[in-house]
Amino acid sequence: MTEQKETPQMQACRLCPRECGADRTAGQRGRCRMTARLTAARAALHMWEEPCLSGEEGSGAVFFSGCALGCVYCQNREIASGRVGKEISVNRLAEIFLTLQRQRANNINLVTAGHFAVPVARALELAKTQGLRIPVVYNSSGYEKEETLRMLDGLVDIYLPDLKYWSPDLAGRYSAAWDYFDVAAKAIEEMVRQIFGKGTPPRDGKTGLEAGRRAVFDDRGQMQRGVIVRHLQLPGCLEDSKHVIRYLYETYGDQIYISIMNQYTPPADISRFPELNRRLTKREYDKLVNYAIGLGVENGFIQEGRTASESFIPAFDLEGI
Repeated sequence: MTEQKETPQMQACRLCPRECGADRTAGQRGRCRMTARLTAARAALHMWEEPCLSGEEGSGAVFFSGCALGCVYCQNREIASGRVGKEISVNRLAEIFLTLQRQRANNINLVTAGHFAVPVARALELAKTQGLRIPVVYNSSGYEKEETLRMLDGLVDIYLPDLKYWSPDLAGRYSAAWDYFDVAAKAIEEMVRQIFGKGTPPRDGKTGLEAGRRAVFDDRGQMQRGVIVRHLQLPGCLEDSKHVIRYLYETYGDQIYISIMNQYTPPADISRFPELNRRLTKREYDKLVNYAIGLGVENGFIQEGRTASESFIPAFDLEGI
């Protein structure tokens, strides 16, 4: 298990933007709902990421327990709440990575790992010395501290953050994170820096992309290095979503990929937020997609037809842990 002496960053925890100060090494639970003990709920091939990540074989997804953001509409709340999961050691996590590689996973997909950044970084370092060769994906809410992300510099090949909100009001109402956009924008900037190097990203979307500053794919179309920013469109929030897409495109152009998702499904207890107690309409989603196309977005992913959110939520039954 992860010992207190190995995790001084968690003694008065400041790993995430909440900076709750909990002594997670002493068994206190932070805002992420977790102690310092590395805890995960599932490690298995996952077929429902973007096509350039899942491919035919699947993404090697490791779902960590707990979450520092806590959105009211969270689809993974069973594990985000910290109620489900098994404590494991750094050595065991490294073994899990190597097992997924043997199962022909296209990548190692770290799902909501920020509050365990210290032991996860150690496990990645260990696994790489033992033969881990496939790309590492960091799958995140986007609500991350730059300092924490720097612990992963050189260990992550693909960043997969969300950019959920533009409006502080929406971020505060649905995630109690009024600073979400400012924090996530800086986090994404750090992710892009790590993957593509220093310097100002191109802002015209068309020109100025130097060699080595584009995403890299293998001959099967599987991403080996790059940044994909996801945006889940919420019902009634079209204008906010437009601001998000415009910001991403005007800031990074086609250097990054933008994934526009329509899979929002209201959870059973969302009645406190009646405006979210419905699915996104096709008309709402089409308007956002057409807006993105009108801006000039070419490197993007969209979801076609009615997506069933249940398809994207695996059973958190400790498989592979």
